[in-house]
Amino acid sequence: MKSGAAGDHFGVRIDRHQLDAAKVEAESEGAEIVATIPARSAQESRAMRFLAACTLVPILCLAFQDIGSKHGGMEWLNYHYVAWPMMIAPVLMLILFFRNRELIRDPRIGANFSQTIKLVAVLYLVWNIIGTIGYSWLGVISVLSCLTILVADWQLKKRARA
Repeated sequence: MKSGAAGDHFGVRIDRHQLDAAKVEAESEGAEIVATIPARSAQESRAMRFLAACTLVPILCLAFQDIGSKHGGMEWLNYHYVAWPMMIAPVLMLILFFRNRELIRDPRIGANFSQTIKLVAVLYLVWNIIGTIGYSWLGVISVLSCLTILVADWQLKKRARA
């Protein structure tokens, strides 16, 4: 535990030696808490970064579309600005999934990747079903990509156990 003079911040740091799976850093200034789970391999780390980008870009587009169209008076920020990244991301995730199949087969090096990509695929599945019904039939490609990720993950794990 660190302490300092007035104006300094107090912090508590627990590193991997004390807490095996997580690193927790707390600062009283702004009450920022950061927890990270280290990747088990360099390949999993790269795959998780790409998956994070595929997840965050459509969310950021949605935030900018909402803020820009309501408060900024930007009429060019319409729903196309959100719908297309939301439909393209699952296709990119499917490519990522097939390029990193060995992370799914071997849970010792890719357990975090497998769980995370399944969770993100389910979230995109819900939004793309809504998008397919309400926006464009091209959303079917994204829905099929999400379903492929979920079924292929299950099949790869099933074959790895056998």
